[in-house]
Amino acid sequence: MNLNEIIASTSNAVVAVDRSGTIVYCNRQVENFLGVPASSIIGRQVNEFFPTTGLMEVMEDGRPQLGCKLSLNNGTYLSNRNPVVVDGKIVGAVAVFQDVTEIQNIIDELTTRNEKVEELQETLTNILELSSDGIVAVDRDYKITMANQAYASFFNKSVEELIGRHVRKIYGANPIFPKAMETGVPEYGYVTTLNGQEIIANRMPIRKNGEIVGALGTVVFKNIADLQALSEKIQNLRNQLDYYKDELERTQRSRFSFDQIIGQNPSFTALKETARRVARSHSTVLLRGESGTGKELFARAIYTESGRNHGPFVRVNCAAVPENLLESELFGYKDGAFTGARKGGQVGKFELADKGVIFLDEIGDMSLQMQAKLLRVLQEKEIERLGDTRPRQVDVRVIAATNRNLEEMIINSEFREDLYYRINVITLTIPPLRGRMEDLDLLLQYFIEHFNKRFGCRVTEIEPEVMAVLRSHRWPGNVRELENVVERAFNMLEGDTIQKEHLPLYLQRAQKHKGLGRSGLHHLVEEIEREAIIDALEACGGNKNQAALLLGISRAGLYKKISRYKIRGY
Repeated sequence: MNLNEIIASTSNAVVAVDRSGTIVYCNRQVENFLGVPASSIIGRQVNEFFPTTGLMEVMEDGRPQLGCKLSLNNGTYLSNRNPVVVDGKIVGAVAVFQDVTEIQNIIDELTTRNEKVEELQETLTNILELSSDGIVAVDRDYKITMANQAYASFFNKSVEELIGRHVRKIYGANPIFPKAMETGVPEYGYVTTLNGQEIIANRMPIRKNGEIVGALGTVVFKNIADLQALSEKIQNLRNQLDYYKDELERTQRSRFSFDQIIGQNPSFTALKETARRVARSHSTVLLRGESGTGKELFARAIYTESGRNHGPFVRVNCAAVPENLLESELFGYKDGAFTGARKGGQVGKFELADKGVIFLDEIGDMSLQMQAKLLRVLQEKEIERLGDTRPRQVDVRVIAATNRNLEEMIINSEFREDLYYRINVITLTIPPLRGRMEDLDLLLQYFIEHFNKRFGCRVTEIEPEVMAVLRSHRWPGNVRELENVVERAFNMLEGDTIQKEHLPLYLQRAQKHKGLGRSGLHHLVEEIEREAIIDALEACGGNKNQAALLLGISRAGLYKKISRYKIRGY
């Protein structure tokens, strides 16, 4: 075994050059490293393969270069360079390369980890200092390893003055919180004294690999008076919440119970009793009747006297919400469901009404597409928000209302027959005011008392001529129209008696048509209705929203009547 075989077998790369820098020797590791056979390496300049080599410098000054770091071919190497001396003269140089790439990678990783640890330590320090609670930790030797300034302030010291010191030297007595190391049981909200100040604190053992290695103490309240003040504040808030809950429940019950729905007509009284019995069930209810008869009052009374009166009552006017928004209004939508959607999405009315009642007013004005989606909700008891595929269970009782002829709409393919039978479980038909005129005096008395309080008036009488007009009127707007007529009179009168001039013009003019026979009734109603619309538009300065509200009809209904009667200028 000769020297060449020994050098060739080493794991280090060895290369030698002569005085001119020409490579005169290289072993197999150099061949492998450069990917070139020795025949193509020997005889060429060393700078061609190792541009940053220091072999030429070694030959110039004759001093070895040891442990030099070299980066080549995405690797890291340590190089020792020595001159070759023969008969006292430098005739060349030799370099030995050792691959330390893996070692360098480990060093880089450790450096990165140290930087992350330092970053985490800095973050932890910032969190501790932002906390208003005093925080301190000790190790098994009772030496303080961590604290924040809120804790150090109890002793008028800085955090640096506490770290590393024995906890008993800081307290001046046996501290309580390190006992968690002995017991291993955390304790919360115990009262103790810290540097002469009574506090409320927590103590907890610190565990590592299942063993207790220290204890943590936190000062929750720096003064017991703070806890007492907070407790009193919470109790006051609870008392206020209970009060407002009771007031809300009392108000809802007193305002919308069946006892508050005025009427002594036998049929009307029987209807209220039927509705009271229906309220105790969970079935869907369909309220039918002309506009202004009080369908919403019946819906709220059913809710109030049902077992769901502790849940929400949610009202949706299907005719008032634009068709393209009704689905999101009823079922909600997910974040990003459509352009302009609120960030985070929105809860729909059905979800809001969970465990309560949803009142779908004017359900006959709902499109066929929405009717299909509503039918699915009623059948499956679940909804899907727009843009979402996850169904959500809802427990909602549905009360629907309409003033339209649903049976005729089914024949005309305007209303789904399957939805009709789904909502028509229990039907309550509320009679028009003209069908229970014996209740007119009761209603007038109620509205006069109501508006006396609202306007601060003392109206006590109605002229006989006015009563004659009111009794002979057909009341197409029903109770809502009557309420509007009385309110208008309160805005016009100055004394304590409602007179004929305080009535709307269409009621004053109605007396002119008394002589018309039965054959002219239809035309009389149309004429009076047209005059009523004109009066309302004039009174509201052409504002159709206000006029519709005054007349007790929907805005869409007002537009239809304006077109039907060819009313110009509005």
